[in-house]
Amino acid sequence: MPMHRLPSLKPTAVVKTLQRLDFINIRSKGSHLQTKKGNLLVTVPICNKDLKPETLKSILRQDKISVEELEGNL
Repeated sequence: MPMHRLPSLKPTAVVKTLQRLDFINIRSKGSHLQTKKGNLLVTVPICNKDLKPETLKSILRQDKISVEELEGNL
């Protein structure tokens, strides 16, 4: 299985991509936004900087989305 490098993304781009994948925004508190699809719930930190690779990896793992699926829906 080839190793894919995570893209550098701003939180707003991640949120828009999640919306394209049928996730809905359910709650916003402070600098965090929660999205949901079925039983999957994930919190995305909202800031002006790119997400750290570890944070993006965690979001993808929680949402059960592959890097390829993320890049295909950007």
